[in-house]
Amino acid sequence: MHMKTLLILLVLALATIFALVCVLLTRGRAPSTCQYQPLEQEDTGDGQSLVFADLTPEEMVQVVPAKAEVLRFLDGGGARPPREALAVLYFGNQPDPNITEYVVGPLPMPAYHRDVTVQKYGGKVPYHRRPTLAVEYKQIAGFLKSQVFSTAPSFMRQVMEYDGASLAALTAAPRGFQSGDRITWFVLFQNVSGFFVHPVGLEVLVDHSSLDISQWAVSRVFYNGQYYRDMVQLESAYVQGRISVQKVRKAPRDGDFSSMKPRAPSAALFPLQYEPQGPRYSVRNNHVLFQAWSFAFGMSVNTGLRLFDVRHKGERVAYEISVQEALSVYGSNCPGGMSTRYMDGSFGIGRYTSPLVRGVDCPYLATYLDVHYLAHSQVSRISKSALCIFEQNLGSPLRRHYSNLQSLYYGGLVNSALVVRSIATVGNYDYVWDFIFYQNGAIEGKVQATGYASSSFLHGDGLRYGNRVWEHTLGTIHTHSINYKVDLDVGGVKNSLVAHDMAFEMVRAPWSPEQQIERPRLTKKVLDTEDQAAFRLQSKMPRYIYFAANSKNKWGHQRGYRIQITSFAGDHVPEASSMERAISWARYQLAVTRRKEEEPTSTSIYNQNDPWTPTVAFADFINNETITNEDLVAWITTGFLHIPHSEDIPNTVTVGNSVGFLLRPYNYYDLDPSIYSHDGVFFTSEQDFTACEINPIACLPKTASCLPNFPPFTFDGFQNISRL
Repeated sequence: MHMKTLLILLVLALATIFALVCVLLTRGRAPSTCQYQPLEQEDTGDGQSLVFADLTPEEMVQVVPAKAEVLRFLDGGGARPPREALAVLYFGNQPDPNITEYVVGPLPMPAYHRDVTVQKYGGKVPYHRRPTLAVEYKQIAGFLKSQVFSTAPSFMRQVMEYDGASLAALTAAPRGFQSGDRITWFVLFQNVSGFFVHPVGLEVLVDHSSLDISQWAVSRVFYNGQYYRDMVQLESAYVQGRISVQKVRKAPRDGDFSSMKPRAPSAALFPLQYEPQGPRYSVRNNHVLFQAWSFAFGMSVNTGLRLFDVRHKGERVAYEISVQEALSVYGSNCPGGMSTRYMDGSFGIGRYTSPLVRGVDCPYLATYLDVHYLAHSQVSRISKSALCIFEQNLGSPLRRHYSNLQSLYYGGLVNSALVVRSIATVGNYDYVWDFIFYQNGAIEGKVQATGYASSSFLHGDGLRYGNRVWEHTLGTIHTHSINYKVDLDVGGVKNSLVAHDMAFEMVRAPWSPEQQIERPRLTKKVLDTEDQAAFRLQSKMPRYIYFAANSKNKWGHQRGYRIQITSFAGDHVPEASSMERAISWARYQLAVTRRKEEEPTSTSIYNQNDPWTPTVAFADFINNETITNEDLVAWITTGFLHIPHSEDIPNTVTVGNSVGFLLRPYNYYDLDPSIYSHDGVFFTSEQDFTACEINPIACLPKTASCLPNFPPFTFDGFQNISRL
């Protein structure tokens, strides 16, 4: 071989070796840690959001200042409203047992209290309406174990294989058929993981209306389709061989088919999200800033997550956005199932807000906040990491256009939104509550349902009420209805309600009069009264309905915020029902009323145990008052029908079980405010779109090639748990 050729090959070999060494050294070098950059915006609210703050452990429960007083403080330089707490007391051990509510203040050094029960409800609240406390459930469990199950020893031992701890009871509600009743069906399940789908066929009706536990009694017993006077009669029928026994195979402690333990080993890690330059939002006390958004947040022990003083570009668009109630109505051919209408606010949506698991319930690097609450106790409790806040890249453009006609360009905007989330586990169901803030000025309220489906023991004509999901398990049909309060203040406190929609009109073509054209046109209507603004659940509602301000945008249109509802709700309980008025908010997909301090909520925690004489009946809010140029509130109901199926085992997924609403600017601005977002991307065919100064996405290999700082995984959800 020629010497020159050898030299050339040698040089090439050395160059190749050098390149490989460089690559290996580069790959071996750990990326730098992500450097957080300070936010451009600062929280200059001077602690104003604290007027909406949940009470501290030393204060506790609920702040109740009037809206006008708060607005004078926020907008007019008025005095800061005193912080007051609502104390709900159960007076049982006295001749006239009742529930009394007191306002206590000013906090943190209370100097006064006043009874507001009559003012709020028109009289004392009867004691039988009280929500059922944990101590009462514990007493009922003891009653069943010591005085009920012991009267049927052969049946309990041989059929139920009961050992004193192998059964779990689930309450039905409401508790009876008329005011004053406190008679509850308790459905028995195998006490295993995911017990909600392990019914054993036994249900017991307990009369626990007396304040003297020794007077409690069994009113009826149900087993495998048959009713008995009590457990003694059931035992006698069993011993004599006069009952049809359906013995359920004993499940292991992990629940077997109901276990949520993964059936596959871990493999490649799922995608994670991180913030290469740190969070672009700030949280100070209960106040959040994100781009053009600011708002205060809180957690009601009864109703859960709520927002106050929501502003976009410095202007208030909503005074309050809050969850009001979560209702589930069940069907079954078993007594517990067929009589169940759960009103979760009575149990405590906020109280049962659960600790969040990093990386699953929320992104790993989200901001996690603790929640303090006081309920059923004289000592405040803390739920660790019960609320999370994070910015989420939704993986799709908020808006975009690719032009290949006339000029050549691309323009787009990443759809990155701020999410505030809590998850409440109320019995069998887990509700994922989100409020989402978009860069175009839209707000979304969303709830996703997961957890376990409740079930009945499969017998007789059970398939009329659901699907068989395991050997003896009937997944029972039920509805979910969620109610929200949305107190919009669009361009000020005074608003009107306007409906826009479409209609086709037939016209002659101006250029060819012998031909007809069907063209859609805009229809407009101002809804003047509460009756006009109350839209029944399954009725047709205008597709564009919005709160209109007294001001106009540059183009002469009333500035507005549109309400857009996403719902797949089942049918509402017939109004002829004796308990329907207690849940009459669920008649309406949307109802807009004049805002009143004496109508703060659409329901009451006392409605669950006395729906026949409801403490608050939402239907009474709608009395045809004028709603033109008034302070208005939208009450939004969204929901879905759930017919459990085999894929609900082991438990229900969130996919397809998500409903909610959007609040969207409608002529509120002169153009889309997201055009001012720093996240926009635009380049033409004539530009170097690989240059950072032209296209910020091209900078990602440099700006995002860093290692996020993942804190160690922790979870405090198994601490301080009281078991019945």
